[in-house]
Amino acid sequence: MTFSNRRRQLLRAGAAGMAGLSLPLAFEGRVFAAQAGVLSVAIPSNPQTLDPINQPNHDVMAINQLIFENLVGIDARGQRVPQLARAWTISPDKLTYTFDLQRGVNFQNGQPFTSADVKYSFDYVLNPANKAFRRPFWTVIDSVSTPDANTAVIRLKRPYRPLLDYMSKYMGIFPVGSREQHPADYFKQTPIGVGTGPAIFVQSKANDFVELKRNPAYWGKGEPHWDKVVFRIIPEESSRLASLMSDQTQIISAPPAQTFAQIRTSAGLAGDSRPSPTSPLMMCLNHRKAPFDDPAFRRAVSLVLDRGKICRDLCYGAVKASSMPFAPESQWYDASSAGSLAFNLEQARAALKSSKYASGASFDLLYVQPAYLIDTSSTALFIQAQLASLGVRVNLRPLDFGQMISQVLVGNHAAALTGFIAPPEPTYLLNALFRPTESLWKASGYESAELLKLIDDSYRVDDPAALKPILAKLQQVLARDCPAVWIGALEVQNLWRSNVKDFQVNTGFSLKLDNVYLAKA
Repeated sequence: MTFSNRRRQLLRAGAAGMAGLSLPLAFEGRVFAAQAGVLSVAIPSNPQTLDPINQPNHDVMAINQLIFENLVGIDARGQRVPQLARAWTISPDKLTYTFDLQRGVNFQNGQPFTSADVKYSFDYVLNPANKAFRRPFWTVIDSVSTPDANTAVIRLKRPYRPLLDYMSKYMGIFPVGSREQHPADYFKQTPIGVGTGPAIFVQSKANDFVELKRNPAYWGKGEPHWDKVVFRIIPEESSRLASLMSDQTQIISAPPAQTFAQIRTSAGLAGDSRPSPTSPLMMCLNHRKAPFDDPAFRRAVSLVLDRGKICRDLCYGAVKASSMPFAPESQWYDASSAGSLAFNLEQARAALKSSKYASGASFDLLYVQPAYLIDTSSTALFIQAQLASLGVRVNLRPLDFGQMISQVLVGNHAAALTGFIAPPEPTYLLNALFRPTESLWKASGYESAELLKLIDDSYRVDDPAALKPILAKLQQVLARDCPAVWIGALEVQNLWRSNVKDFQVNTGFSLKLDNVYLAKA
């Protein structure tokens, strides 16, 4: 089947899905209707865990960020804001962070929140025996001390600029002793009473829903504005959209990109998008497997991709074309490095000819289906067709998100087409993928002392003017070695019912729901 014929089939299937949008949507034999005070939200992915220190899924972070809180938060626009710390100071040598904690905060079990809980939480994550998935983010911490109940001091081994940014997503504060008091799966499956957030866990059913209720004693006065929030697990794009159109859900993540512009203006609905300039759509390449052990072959793959066509015609503007890990509009983007990997069929053929796979190669390309963040099925087909023009065979292997991420995390893949979500910090994904001690390194197997030194150099500076030239040098290394193939920067898109008020699209993709309310009819 040709790419163009297959794409027409996909588009016809999408149109067929749109045709049934007026029908009620059933979940395992039940039909959920809108209820007063109940906010219903549709996400694509089934939670593997609700524990923030082990959470790999940004859709599900919307759930655990309502249960758990952190010292520092990130607002919808990517700016740092106070959370459990009402203020903080950083020492001149950038090694000591002193946090002035909020007063009058209790955990959902009634236990008062103090600096002892901060120390306990970080000490737990840092203990290798606890095998926290997010532990690598925090190994830079040398010690956590508690001068008094309202002050926590974190001392670092070396400067680490993104410390505060990572707190917002990859950490949670929980009560002293709580990990020992509860069974091993408690935080994963039923984290009742162990957070300070605006929502309390009620119940869940795999592949169906997660239900939370309003925390009546929440320290953030006046929030939340709903009595209950129910997360519906709806993997299919068309089904999520159908649930919104029929008012069985009020907010959906990852709407179909091809219909987003049209649907957002429909009566009774609203929608918006926001750039996530450090969150790329990319091909993650395993350097320990042929043919990606050859940098010339990796360069050929990058040069043969017409990113403009992919982003315009297949992603419908939900991705901004870029051959670097930053959007072209980002302050960190290096146009010269990006230009050296721009679509050029002649240069792609020359790069392939200079590789050890000049006579051709084949590899499996994993991609997520049903869609995660954005539907990549058409993009995978287009990549297959473009590489076929070089004599390279691509075998497409669709997997659901859980299956794919489990393969990628252990390096059991040659290439994977996926979106990666990053906080508004330029080195998060590069460090995670390309540093051997990090959680995603097996996904690439790439080693470069030069790149790691540049990342470490970037940690020592806060001033954008000083950071930019470091990141430019870093992108020059990426352009030379081609450790991954970047396609573009993702745009966050959401749709919601018009009676949903104060909802803001979050540049970090996870839905921010604490201050949302439903207007009365």
